[in-house]
Amino acid sequence: MTQEQQDDFERFARSRTLAARLVQRARIVLMAAARKPDQEIAQALGIARQTAALWRGRFVEHGIAGIEKDAPRSGRPRVILPAKIDEVVSKTTRETPADATHWSTRSLAEVTGVSPSTVERIWRAHGLKPHRVKSFKLSNDPRFAEKLEDVVTLYLDPPKDSIVLSLDEKCQIQALDRSQPGLPWKKGRCGTMTRDYKRHGTTTLFAAMNPQDGTVIDVCMPRHTRCVAEDRSRQFC
Repeated sequence: MTQEQQDDFERFARSRTLAARLVQRARIVLMAAARKPDQEIAQALGIARQTAALWRGRFVEHGIAGIEKDAPRSGRPRVILPAKIDEVVSKTTRETPADATHWSTRSLAEVTGVSPSTVERIWRAHGLKPHRVKSFKLSNDPRFAEKLEDVVTLYLDPPKDSIVLSLDEKCQIQALDRSQPGLPWKKGRCGTMTRDYKRHGTTTLFAAMNPQDGTVIDVCMPRHTRCVAEDRSRQFC
């Protein structure tokens, strides 16, 4: 044992903030360095002789790092049969329970004969979240697929010297005028806004963004009709 190591272990042994197990291990190593036998160390510290021998050997083999962390413990690894994994995934994605809209870890565990934690691990590994639902809407435009391909191709492989603009609209924006100005937020208090307001109708926002440089062109219109939308599109182009 070097002098530096001995100083570290003496500091560990005197510490009142370190974990008790580390303090005990430091005392074992210090007594071993003083050529005390394992049996004497065990009697002095009130531990088993095998424990004294264990940490003496760990220090000899790994130094200070050997007593700071416990060695990995052996044990039978968790084994989930592939057939059981397939069953859990299949039931999650293709079936629903009779008394609920979707499976929970407990309900599926009862049906498949595994633990709820096993179901949770399988779901996490396969990215399954049966409690979440995503909404979608299919276009009834007969040329939707053709237009979709044109748009995607325009972004991925635009013609030479072309400008691609991403155009969108936000309609029915209420133009409200508050009767009194609100107070700004400050530490310990939220900002305020009066409930009284005056309506000024609605407006429609048309905006086009150039994805190459992030430039945004915008305009507000009081009406939202097909003709207005087409006119704004031509104006941006």
